[in-house]
Amino acid sequence: MSTTPAASSDDLPSTRYFSRPLPREGFPDRGMPAADAYELIHLGLRVDGQPSMNLASFVTTWMEPEAERLIAEAAATNHIDHEEYPVAEAVEQICTRMLADLWHAPDIHRSVGVATIGSSEAIMLGLLAHKFSWRKRRQDAGLPADKPNVVFGAETHIVWDKFARYFDVELRKIPMRPDRYVLHPDDVAERIDENTIAVGAVLGTTFIGENDPIEELNDLLVQVKAEKGWDIPLHVDGASGGFIAPFAHPDERWDFRLEQVASINASGHKYGLVYPGIGWLVFRDRSYLPEDLVFNVNYLGGAQPTFTFNFSRGSAMIQAQYYNFVRLGRAGYTAIVYNMMANARYLNEQLERTGRFEILNPGLAEPVVTFRLKPDTDFDEFHLSDQLRQHGWIVPAYTLPPDAQDVTVLRVVVRNDMSRDKVDILLRHLDEACTYLDGRGMPTTEDDRRTHEHQRRRC
Repeated sequence: MSTTPAASSDDLPSTRYFSRPLPREGFPDRGMPAADAYELIHLGLRVDGQPSMNLASFVTTWMEPEAERLIAEAAATNHIDHEEYPVAEAVEQICTRMLADLWHAPDIHRSVGVATIGSSEAIMLGLLAHKFSWRKRRQDAGLPADKPNVVFGAETHIVWDKFARYFDVELRKIPMRPDRYVLHPDDVAERIDENTIAVGAVLGTTFIGENDPIEELNDLLVQVKAEKGWDIPLHVDGASGGFIAPFAHPDERWDFRLEQVASINASGHKYGLVYPGIGWLVFRDRSYLPEDLVFNVNYLGGAQPTFTFNFSRGSAMIQAQYYNFVRLGRAGYTAIVYNMMANARYLNEQLERTGRFEILNPGLAEPVVTFRLKPDTDFDEFHLSDQLRQHGWIVPAYTLPPDAQDVTVLRVVVRNDMSRDKVDILLRHLDEACTYLDGRGMPTTEDDRRTHEHQRRRC
């Protein structure tokens, strides 16, 4: 009997196209049914890790169904076309005013801001504005303007290094101290001069989850301005902390309440609780955005200004951000941040109780738990991270930047999809992984070891 399927089976789902690989080399000559194209790509992506178990990422992995519906409705809207979509464009400006208010701008109607793809674009645009402003001040005073520098710490995101290289600015990067993982004002004071376009400070560092001493840095720059006449702006990288500090620590002074804080960026797709693709940059007032950086175009049907690296972009995530602002308000964000901080504190406490770990950020500036194994452990953080992947968890292990490169840490980002039950499951798997790695409780016979391994993999 023939085993070849009948020709008519090509019309059945999961037959013709599921027996061949998807095109990978060159452009395909022919297409395939929509259902098969979807299912094949969908099944391939299922091999990746689950976003909700990716504890390395700050990026939002859950939104309400109503927000997802709004995202789908706005997916085809090109946000740059202000003439055709004036309401969508107005929402962007509403959001920047709301953020200016949240971050205590002296006058929200004199502040100016822009939506970006993420904090990387926002940081580059902010620093570029400070470079242009510095250059104009120097030129107006008849002084050389060919050697700009920017001062920041090793705890910053890689985009700060990219900015310096891409835009020909001298990088004055401050190494970490072996016993201190955030900036120290004394180290900043040694590196700034009349050619410094800005000092960068981080609200919620990527490496540890702590805050740079922003108020102390501001005081230093105020003193320098009074004594030497150098008006050096402070840019606050609030990629993660910009949506945490206002709700978890409302009295902490890190924002426009400080005189030298000229610009702030934040990632809406982190603790702004929006899916990937949205960042924000807000200037203290319009004087910090040089006109030379704003372009006007008329080929979309009307004159419109643009201050972004990108041109065409979807409007969906901007609308999703506005949804969260009006849906949650201060009270809603405060409640969500409270829950995330509570779960992060609980995780900290339980890790300490095991006696295996040292917590590196016990103060918890944001819901990020950074820890390392005690020195007498027979395995290292990389072994533990790899073992947790057997359970589906992605918990990154990495070394800190110089001069703290001898310190290896693990980091867990607690997001709004991290329930207390989920924290307990993670803790149980951490204990299993440690027990497995240090050999305690391992079966002694070969048959028992095989059974143990089978059960471990099922977990």
